[in-house]
Amino acid sequence: MNEHRVSRAGNGSPTAKKSNSIQDGIPHAPGGGDALLRRDDVVMLLLDHQSGLFEVVKDISAVELRANTAMLAKLATLLNIPVITTASEPGGPNGPLIPEIHQLAPHSIHVPRRGEVNAWDNELFVKTVRETGRKTLIMAGIWTSVCVMFPALDATAAGFKVYAVIDASGDPSVMASQTTLARFVQAGVVPTSANAVLCELQRTWNRPDAAEIAQLYTMVAPNYRSVMESYNRAQDVALHPEKPQPELSHA
Repeated sequence: MNEHRVSRAGNGSPTAKKSNSIQDGIPHAPGGGDALLRRDDVVMLLLDHQSGLFEVVKDISAVELRANTAMLAKLATLLNIPVITTASEPGGPNGPLIPEIHQLAPHSIHVPRRGEVNAWDNELFVKTVRETGRKTLIMAGIWTSVCVMFPALDATAAGFKVYAVIDASGDPSVMASQTTLARFVQAGVVPTSANAVLCELQRTWNRPDAAEIAQLYTMVAPNYRSVMESYNRAQDVALHPEKPQPELSHA
């Protein structure tokens, strides 16, 4: 786990005219992707995903929340996106960060806090975010209504573009989550989902890491693994009809 240190990644914030077209050697329509996330301008902020707090989340299952959060960490590693984590009083009942985040994103930078509820009140945290040189923040955390909303509102006021990943975040009630969504929209924070973040940053299947990307979909949509398995088996049968198929054999 890295602490306190961060290096500038990418080429900083994009200019208004910079293209976000797919870079795969194939001509694409001009303007495509200009309204989407830019891989070279995003930083992932995973806030207070602490084991104790998972116990009081009621608007999404703990299994889904944990899987979606882990996917974001793995995606960031695959696409070389900076990740910054922090935790509120990890020595107390909130507990430590879930280990998957730093296991799947070993390049993550952890910024400890000194009791601040709002990560944006912590000078080192804000400094670490600014030192990435990136202006688009992808935030997720527990609770959505506090640990995500407070820094999201402050970062937006400071000139950052903020996306809040709702299904990689959790609240103690559905009402708390709905109220937070309304406040996000009012303040200009963009609500999104883990699946949408994955798709926006992937952009195309015409890429050398397509197989690894496909595995990420099985984390946010477990049934997609069944789709992949059935397709692979059908392809195997079609391409190798002479090959014995175990499930079709008779005892």
